[in-house]
Amino acid sequence: MPGVESLLLLFMLSIPSSQAWSIDYPSPIANLPSLWTNNNATTPYNATYNDGSTIRAILVRQNPAWFGPSFACGFICTAPCNVFLFAVFFISIGDPNNPAFNATARPRVVWTANRYHPVKENASVQLTKDGNLILRDFDGSLVWSTNTSGSPVVGMNLAETGNLILFNVMGKTVWESFEHPTDTLLIGQSLWQGKRLTSTSLVTNRTQGQFYLTMLDNGLYAFIDADPPQLYYQKMFNISDAIVRSKMNISSGEAKNCTTYISFLQGSLSAFASFNSTNIKLFDISLPLPSSAQFISLDDDGHLRVYRWDGILWKSLADVLHVYPDECAYPTVCGQYGICSQGQCSCPSGNSDDDLFHQLDDRQPNLGCSLATPLSCDLIQYHQLLPLPNVTYFNFAYNLTTDEESCKEACLQACSCKAVFFRHQNVSNGSCYLTPKIFSLMNYQPEVVGYKLSAYVKVQMLPLPSSKKIDTTAYHVGVPVLVAVICLLILIIRRTISRRMEEDDPFKGVAGIPTRFSYKQLREATNNFSKKLGQGGFGPVYEGKLGNVKIAVKCLRDIGHGKEEFMAEVITIGSIHHINLVRLIGYCSDKFHRLLVYEHISNGSLDKWIFSKNQSGSLSWVTRYKIILDIAKGLAYLHEECRQKIAHLDIKPGNILLDDKFNAKISDFGLAKLIDRDQSHVMTKIRGTRGYLAPEWLTSTITEKADIYSFGVVVLEIVSRRKNLDNNQPEGSNNLINILQEKIKVGQVLDIVGNQDEDIHLHGSEMTEVIKLAVWCLQRDCSKRPAMSQVVKVLEGAMYTETTSRYDATSREDIFDASSPVSPVPVSAR
Repeated sequence: MPGVESLLLLFMLSIPSSQAWSIDYPSPIANLPSLWTNNNATTPYNATYNDGSTIRAILVRQNPAWFGPSFACGFICTAPCNVFLFAVFFISIGDPNNPAFNATARPRVVWTANRYHPVKENASVQLTKDGNLILRDFDGSLVWSTNTSGSPVVGMNLAETGNLILFNVMGKTVWESFEHPTDTLLIGQSLWQGKRLTSTSLVTNRTQGQFYLTMLDNGLYAFIDADPPQLYYQKMFNISDAIVRSKMNISSGEAKNCTTYISFLQGSLSAFASFNSTNIKLFDISLPLPSSAQFISLDDDGHLRVYRWDGILWKSLADVLHVYPDECAYPTVCGQYGICSQGQCSCPSGNSDDDLFHQLDDRQPNLGCSLATPLSCDLIQYHQLLPLPNVTYFNFAYNLTTDEESCKEACLQACSCKAVFFRHQNVSNGSCYLTPKIFSLMNYQPEVVGYKLSAYVKVQMLPLPSSKKIDTTAYHVGVPVLVAVICLLILIIRRTISRRMEEDDPFKGVAGIPTRFSYKQLREATNNFSKKLGQGGFGPVYEGKLGNVKIAVKCLRDIGHGKEEFMAEVITIGSIHHINLVRLIGYCSDKFHRLLVYEHISNGSLDKWIFSKNQSGSLSWVTRYKIILDIAKGLAYLHEECRQKIAHLDIKPGNILLDDKFNAKISDFGLAKLIDRDQSHVMTKIRGTRGYLAPEWLTSTITEKADIYSFGVVVLEIVSRRKNLDNNQPEGSNNLINILQEKIKVGQVLDIVGNQDEDIHLHGSEMTEVIKLAVWCLQRDCSKRPAMSQVVKVLEGAMYTETTSRYDATSREDIFDASSPVSPVPVSAR
């Protein structure tokens, strides 16, 4: 590889016009040892695109044509940028005379090292002295490695083909990304026997998807991952026939030990058999491709598509697999249980009065269907098979040959069987296929396909209610006696249910719930609740110890009133994990005792630090800034990264805990509300704490934006080190937001900062920007407040708050109207 280290690449990337870029571009070559950290300060090349994608490139290989896509290697994330991949990706190249050219074209990942383990800010990648390429997360934990320690590696090269290579002193390859494909094949790249292309779950989410393509010793196969995997495409070959056609002298022993592979070449996808150094072509999948075709990708819907760059964006040219002419033959085209007919999706149906299946979303039929009554192995005697006329399936791995009734009975006897297909061969027998998982079904015409198929899907039928089985002689009993008996039974049942609810675990059978403890265990762990840490709205919190692990135990004192809050907290925080959320270790639901067990956070709540009269124990501005960022990251996770949006609804300093390194963690989810992604808002009773409630609480119609208002209040309190509502202040100065409104008018916002110490002289401009951010969060109109991911970007320096003119008092006086009804709103006892 002569002279490759001296190659210098200076080019323009297509970027948003507002993005400032360095002209010091990285080389495609790196020599050992080298270390790169995932942050804007240390990576050679950084940018955030219009769609929110962020790249931090460490190697760049320019396309010889200015207007073509180039390769880069480094860290990449998609909005909201909370986690990163170490990857090889395409970046679009700008015209040197027009830097804004193709400004909206986002990077396209073609290979990634840590697909199943994204890393955080300040993760690192290192080319070590012993020739190993290592990826570590921000905490130093090992995420991925090339495992080339001890190899004669002298450097790393991003080749013109997009292949990331570790090479030795002779320029020979020691390790290459082409040998470890993810979901993409680039030109010249091969997929060898036994390896897989695995789809992504979504275009913007690079985690593992459901589909994979693999080369075996007798053909190319595509599966949807299930237990067992279900085949939806195959192209088989016979190596012996290929040898005969090639007229080559290859022995049977050599043929037996051959290795097969497919290779993406210019204009085709070809399969080969390799016999030592000899290759024989097995078949071509013909592709009508122009020379501009750049890569093949196994997409999240199971299609293997070819893409080319059209000068603006990546355009799909063709589906390589051609599973069937009908789109309906792909496994997820209509979701689970959905029936596809000429591209339209519907649910299975029985008799006209049956309601056995529901669409998951009436507005998106392609998402599939669900059983109205889930299948239960405990009620297997009530399983029935619903016939589906003229319905077939994409995959048939026939289990046995039998008659149709025996085939159906086999499915009814096996709880794991979800559907059965019987292909008729003669009058009495046929092939029987039982499947444990159903993907999309499809309509077919028997006279067209030339065979007859019977399809059945299993449904759960419940026994008739006992009331329908009452003997008619009961009606001859005197009406007063019958009414009295019924009332007595109802009373007994209610008391029994009430007693059992007190004794039983309310979360039994709920997935993802943390450990359940007995009251006796927690009483012993807290030394009979002897060391009190504090007092919450629903009861005291005690310090305890489980083994060598310190815990904090919150006791709910009002069982009747606090049951809803107890359930909300366990279900909400018990199933989520984030470094800026307090971890719920377990709970106790033991007769009349309800307790919550948390990790112990050594420095207690934020309020005692920022409202402390003892200034020697107060926090520096640097620490307070980090606390604000930590709170923002925790809320961004709750709002934007969980399956359902989680609105905390009680953000205040008392619910922010600080660990021994003053990392902030959000706690107390007793008032949290889950919001479905397709919901614009929810209706709920007023909940929260006076002084932190958003104006929209007056209507009881809220979104997660209520948290953002509360966050704005907390930010002002952290900056100023005083409470928003403080009756100990002089008259007219007890409302911090009203004071800020007046200071904005006269351009003296920093006057709200108490004790004008050296922090304000060193960090005054930064404090001003944070106050502006708080004002943005405090908009009366919730739609004008930023998302928490935007707040995080502002605090990390990746974007700016709205321009300062937006905070001019003449145009923003309504933001903090002194007559705001938030303060006097009655709230739940906290």
